[in-house]
Amino acid sequence: MAWIPGGTFTMGSDAHYPEETPAHRVSVEGFWIDRSPVTNAQFQKFVKATGHRTLAERPADPALYPEALPELLAPASIVFVPPPGPVGQGDPYRWWQYIPGADWRHPEGPGSSIRNRPNHPVVHVAHEDAAAYAAWSGKQLPSEAEWERAAWGGREGAEFAWGEELHPGGRPEANTFQGDFPHHNSLLDGYAGTSPVGAFPVNGFGLVDCIGNVWEWTDSWYGDHGPGGCCGGAAGPREASIDPTSQHGTMPRKVVKGGSFLCAPSYCRRYRPAARMAQGLDTSTCHMGFRCIVRPGSQRS
Repeated sequence: MAWIPGGTFTMGSDAHYPEETPAHRVSVEGFWIDRSPVTNAQFQKFVKATGHRTLAERPADPALYPEALPELLAPASIVFVPPPGPVGQGDPYRWWQYIPGADWRHPEGPGSSIRNRPNHPVVHVAHEDAAAYAAWSGKQLPSEAEWERAAWGGREGAEFAWGEELHPGGRPEANTFQGDFPHHNSLLDGYAGTSPVGAFPVNGFGLVDCIGNVWEWTDSWYGDHGPGGCCGGAAGPREASIDPTSQHGTMPRKVVKGGSFLCAPSYCRRYRPAARMAQGLDTSTCHMGFRCIVRPGSQRS
């Protein structure tokens, strides 16, 4: 883990997506944070020690989805499947598929494996799975403010965590999507999916993969950004996080941060510390992981 000194920084941005506004000053106390997202190997140790079954490995509760067809309640998770050719970007269901049998052990669905990916970030973990791992390890999930403070690496005011250019000198600084999203990835960074943690440069605090690779869960409820909003602390009002008009319906939502290997300039410019997205508590995908923190005075096992 790396120590993140306490301090005040500018959280959010007024120059990108509406949900990031307004940019505002936030203070956090110092804390320890994992240098990388939790890996498959680390998560496997947790599963072996506890017998934990992730949300994606369990049938869905029919009481939560009373109108769902029985076959849609089978254990499953959401997987990116690139279309064979150019498609409009208005319908994400053209590249996202709900695949039975997809889970953290089988990232692309039945027949896939993590055998050769021990140092890749674990994926297909819902918020409850990340929280269970954190509790087992004597840690916590970060708040949105803590995560963003760590991701900046001690700097502020730049377009990206590392400076003003996405690919300075033509060199990728994070695992993102290059090419024509969603059908053609040019693989400028060398990876079509997740990459081993640490494949790209560290930030100013010695952390890797805060940007790109996988989205990371926080423990902040999603809602209005800025002073008085729900997302600056470790938790906020659960009910305020619900948006029945969103794809998550009546499911409460948490903030995820950092972007992923699927963020592209032409579609999702969320490979920045200020970027944020809402994810329902029942959501797991092939590009979502997490890392943990320890606050001074908290109990570690």
